Amino acid sequence: MSTPDSELMNLLDRIAAEDADALKNLYERTSSRLYGLALRVVLHRDTAEDVLQESFLTIWRSAGSYRASLSPPLAWMGLIVRSRALDALRKRRSDRADLMNELDDALAETLEGDAVNPVDASAASEQAFALHQCLTRLDNKQREVVSLAYLRDLSHGELADQLQLPLGTVKTWIRRGLQQLRACMAHYA
Repeated sequence: MSTPDSELMNLLDRIAAEDADALKNLYERTSSRLYGLALRVVLHRDTAEDVLQESFLTIWRSAGSYRASLSPPLAWMGLIVRSRALDALRKRRSDRADLMNELDDALAETLEGDAVNPVDASAASEQAFALHQCLTRLDNKQREVVSLAYLRDLSHGELADQLQLPLGTVKTWIRRGLQQLRACMAHYA
């Protein structure tokens, strides 16, 4: 039985082998969600469309570096979109900084609300990078169990069933993995 994640992972494997049809299929399945993420960050439809296009070019070039043990495929693609969106925000800000500083300040005060703040988004990106670095330091088994537990929201029992491991082993790996992650993340704080 295939899951949405396994289908996306299969498409990424095919894209890594330069299968253009797989890229088209991946685009059709994920572009609306990824576009929504880009739009929440950049707040402009045209810019969000550019971000989405650049993101899929990056996915095409980087599909071979995707590792399922580190994150689900949609989360990996989401990080690419977020990174490209933040790049677009930085570029847009630097392009017009000299000419429109006063207007930007006035608009920022006027339009403050529920929209993603670029500073907050940048901090979240830095935290995601730190988490990725810390996850790579975990033993492969611990990384897999922690990733499945938190990124896919699986219970200890579901993990034990899926991985065909004793429940106590799964709980121990998660506890030890979280202790190591806390210690590692403290260095980035």
